[in-house]
Amino acid sequence: MSAAVCAAVLIPALSSGPAWAEPKVDSQAVEGCTGTAPIVCHFDVAPGTYQVTAVLGGEDAGSTVVTAEARRAMLGETATAAGEQVTESFTVNVRDPEGQPTGDTGSPGLDLYFGGQAPQLSDLTVTAGEEQQLFLAADSTVCDQHVRPYTGWGQQIPQFFTQDLSVANYADSGESSGSFLANSRLFPTMRPLINDGDVVLIQFGHNDKQTSAQDFRSNLTGLIDGVRDQGGTPVLVTPIVRRWFNDDGTLNNGTALHVNGLGVDLPAEMRSLATAEDVDLIDLTALTKQQVEELGPEGSEALFLTNEAGDNTHTSEHGATEFARLVLDELRTQEVLPADLFR
Repeated sequence: MSAAVCAAVLIPALSSGPAWAEPKVDSQAVEGCTGTAPIVCHFDVAPGTYQVTAVLGGEDAGSTVVTAEARRAMLGETATAAGEQVTESFTVNVRDPEGQPTGDTGSPGLDLYFGGQAPQLSDLTVTAGEEQQLFLAADSTVCDQHVRPYTGWGQQIPQFFTQDLSVANYADSGESSGSFLANSRLFPTMRPLINDGDVVLIQFGHNDKQTSAQDFRSNLTGLIDGVRDQGGTPVLVTPIVRRWFNDDGTLNNGTALHVNGLGVDLPAEMRSLATAEDVDLIDLTALTKQQVEELGPEGSEALFLTNEAGDNTHTSEHGATEFARLVLDELRTQEVLPADLFR
């Protein structure tokens, strides 16, 4: 590939100069960026929200996919013809650690990866921003998974929003409604960052295996109240199904549909609580049930890590993307977010 790359960071605004600068031998000649496939760019910035504007394309035809931080999908495949340039902008939430909040993966600052079949980057600008935020409070099926092939749906959803929305994914592996509420690195850290007008998606159930109905509702109510106290809008999201089929090809069983060890139908409790608290609800249990059943036992394997790890709970990159689309459609249909925030 031709790697004519310019990169700079401005706080509060930066620009790298002319888009058609003299081509460099490769991106290692540009401060902040190294490599060719992928092109990797690192910027020493503090935690916060950053708007990135990338000019994709160059002398050769290209096909570029952009990810950030811990495998977070920021921009889907973008094709450019030889000599063509396309300007794309997106917003990245930078945290330390950059992956799961209780982990220790990644490096401080902002990391961007320009990959794909033939990545082309001609110009790059990073600007500190204060965009509207979409927070995710959830478990491992949503979180920024550091190691492939594991992928959370929250890891895939940023690519579907414009630069005017920042996705702050605080989902964390192994968390229940109660542990997320109590752990100092989770809700107590996330809550003060919520501003007026921000939306918080709350999905729990996978790890509430021995949580009573009363405690489950109490924990969720604590999260709802905490979000509202900050001026945010809470949205309950029922958990994705487990791929656990009956002989008749349905998922009509407690394992798949999150009826826990105490006999509590956790999605049903969330539906009831949403009505009682006048909170928007995305019934992801019902939506994923329909999709998985339509695909059937064999076709649905690709959504999960059935073949890779014998795992029928966690999703592949493909499955996470498909489930993120279900969430996205509900956010749009229910008008939880303004229409101009969707790509």
